[in-house]
Amino acid sequence: MATYLVTGANRGIGYEYCRQLQARGDRVIAVCRSTSEALQQLGVQVEAGIDITSDASVADLQKRLGDEVIDVLIHNAGIIQRVTLDNLDFDSIREQFDVNALGPLRVTQALLPHLQGGSKIVLMTSRMGSIADNTSGSSYGYRMSKVALSMAGKSLAHDLKARGIAVAILHPGLVQTRMTNFTTSGITPEESVQGLLARIDQLTLENTGTFWHANGEVLPW
Repeated sequence: MATYLVTGANRGIGYEYCRQLQARGDRVIAVCRSTSEALQQLGVQVEAGIDITSDASVADLQKRLGDEVIDVLIHNAGIIQRVTLDNLDFDSIREQFDVNALGPLRVTQALLPHLQGGSKIVLMTSRMGSIADNTSGSSYGYRMSKVALSMAGKSLAHDLKARGIAVAILHPGLVQTRMTNFTTSGITPEESVQGLLARIDQLTLENTGTFWHANGEVLPW
């Protein structure tokens, strides 16, 4: 049994991570700003009231964990806000950077004492953060923040390799969640997380820093 900590755990992909991990017998620490009835019913450890954009809040999480060892740290919390060239909302862009890129880095730094050799870090990025794959433009805040997150992941992969900690940079696919307005052209959270867990399970120090699609495809930067 491994211990997984999942941020943004109260709904969508985060909740599904918790559900599947709990079902397969792993220990789950579900971190969120506010919990949900569905999450509470899973029977996992819920750490609510955590804002990953706040140094004080993340420090509180670290304190709550005591001497807990985390085997896999999954950075799932994120937001998307539509920002176009005709409506460049710089406050929105800053907020997306703070949540999507700086938040995971802040949490990683704070929780490093809880990681050990063999631990893994998972950054939930997006194909929309691929520069080579950008064929439609727009979505400035989201795209830019996810590029920044992927770069942070690549640097973490180098910096933490000597400590025996591997890093995966994962795209979940187009998933039917609130973030995508439950698009009918996407896959279910269950399908997505099945693929994501397969990628996490195969993560090693040899393939650390890889940018993967949930289906196993290596994505272009």
